[in-house]
Amino acid sequence: MSKSTRQDEFLILLDEHKKILFKVASSYCWNPADREDLVQEMVLQLWRSFDRYDDRQRFSTWMYRVALNVAISFYRSETRRSRTIVPADGSILEIAAEVPESAAWEDDLRLLRQFIEQLGELDRALVILYLDGNRHDTIAEILGISETNVGTKIGRIKQRLRRDWVDHLNKEHAHGTR
Repeated sequence: MSKSTRQDEFLILLDEHKKILFKVASSYCWNPADREDLVQEMVLQLWRSFDRYDDRQRFSTWMYRVALNVAISFYRSETRRSRTIVPADGSILEIAAEVPESAAWEDDLRLLRQFIEQLGELDRALVILYLDGNRHDTIAEILGISETNVGTKIGRIKQRLRRDWVDHLNKEHAHGTR
């Protein structure tokens, strides 16, 4: 296959499955600029390894595997780098006086995202794949673990997230917020 034909094939597949990149990047980066950098790095790594892609497996499965590996590496390097960054002074932040209903819903999503960020790298990758509607056998193939292990881990993660949510609500109730 010629190089231009292979490149065209890659671009078509990338366009068909680009949402995967944005889902993975959004799960590992809050900052829009970092998300953009991460997506670019994922595309670069996908292209570099495209010659090793075996079309006997689904492209989306292979893409998830590469994207998650890149995201985890990126997250690790960003975590090390962010330890040296000084946070902005709290006085420069603006806080809205009244929180509309949609903002409360957004706060819930933000809180859930924070809970997911506290998970280990493998568990976070598993949650991304699960929330994206992948079957257990597909998740197992992407992550290189058994299907039984996928089911067990998902169950434990759900329990942990429920417990974290209840703990948070209890703290809010004790402080009289919300």
